[in-house]
Amino acid sequence: MQEPLFLQSVLQEKIWGGTRLGSVFGYDLPSDKVGEYWAISAHPHGVSTVENGEFAGKKLDDLWANNRELFGNATGDVFPLLTKILDAEDWLSVQVHPDDAYGLKHEGELGKTECWYIIDAQPGAQIIYGHNAKSREELAEMIEDGRWDDLLTKVEVKKGDFFFVPSGTIHAIGKGIMILETQQSSDTTYRIYDFDRKDDNGNLRELHIQQTIDVTTIPGVTPELDVVTINNGNSQIKIFVKTPFFNVFKWTVDGELPMNSQADYTLVSVIEGKGTITIGDNSWDLAKGVHFILPNQIKEFTLTGQMEIIASTPGK
Repeated sequence: MQEPLFLQSVLQEKIWGGTRLGSVFGYDLPSDKVGEYWAISAHPHGVSTVENGEFAGKKLDDLWANNRELFGNATGDVFPLLTKILDAEDWLSVQVHPDDAYGLKHEGELGKTECWYIIDAQPGAQIIYGHNAKSREELAEMIEDGRWDDLLTKVEVKKGDFFFVPSGTIHAIGKGIMILETQQSSDTTYRIYDFDRKDDNGNLRELHIQQTIDVTTIPGVTPELDVVTINNGNSQIKIFVKTPFFNVFKWTVDGELPMNSQADYTLVSVIEGKGTITIGDNSWDLAKGVHFILPNQIKEFTLTGQMEIIASTPGK
C-alpha cells in the first residue's frame, strides 16, 4: 500500500481538561473539559478510524487483526503503541504505571512505558517526575503521612522539552502544559494522590495505594537521554529515544526533508505548520493536528513545507 493511513480519532473528557485542543488544533470539542485526543489508537477505550483509501471506515484494531501485512507482519495480539495529545488545564493526578508482567497479571493488558514531548507550557509550569523514597517501606510511610513535598520531585518544563517515563516512574503533568505522549497501548493508571479533588458527583476519585507500592521503581531512577540530531539542509531529525517499546523522533521540515525507513510502520503527528508528503508520484497535504500511519510498504517519502512532526516506530 503506497499511501498514508490518515486517522480520525477519539476525544476524552477529563476532570483536569480544558478547551485548547479545540483552539490550538481545531478539533471539535464536546465540552470545555476535554483533556485528551487519542490520535493514533487501537485501544478499546478509544479506537482510531481510517479516513482515506481502500481501508476508509476501517478501525485500526481491525486492520491489526486482519491486515497485518500493513505492519510488516509484526507479532503481538494488540497494536502496541498509542499516541495522544493532552491538554492539562489543571494538574493531573500523581500516578504510576505497571510494567508488562504486572499489567498483564493484574489488569489483563500491557504495562505502560511512555514519553512526553512538551508542545507548549505556561511560564513556570512544572511536572512531577520521580520520587525521593529510599525503600518501599519509606514510600508507604510518606504516602500514609501525606508528605508529598518530601516525596515528590518537581521539574520546571518549557516548550520543546522531552521526557522519557518508564513504567514504575511516579509522575504527573502540571497545569498549563500541552504534550504529545507516545506510550504503550494501555490505559492502566494507579493514582497515588489527586489533590483531594472531587468529581462532578462530589466524590473523591479512587486511589490505588497498594498497587503504587507494588510497582514503583525504588530507588527512583531518572533516565539519561542521549538525543541525536541529524541536519539535512535547513531541515532536521532528532532521535529522542530508542527503547524496546518505541523509538521517538522529531522531524523539523524547513523546505524539504527526504526520508527512508526500515521500520515495520511509522506513526506520524503534525504538531505545527503545514506542508505535503510525497510518496512516488502522489502527494498529500498535511497540516497541524493531522495524524497518520505510514504502513510497511512505504520505505521512501519526502516531506515538504514548514512543519514540526513527532514520529514513532515500534521498538525492537
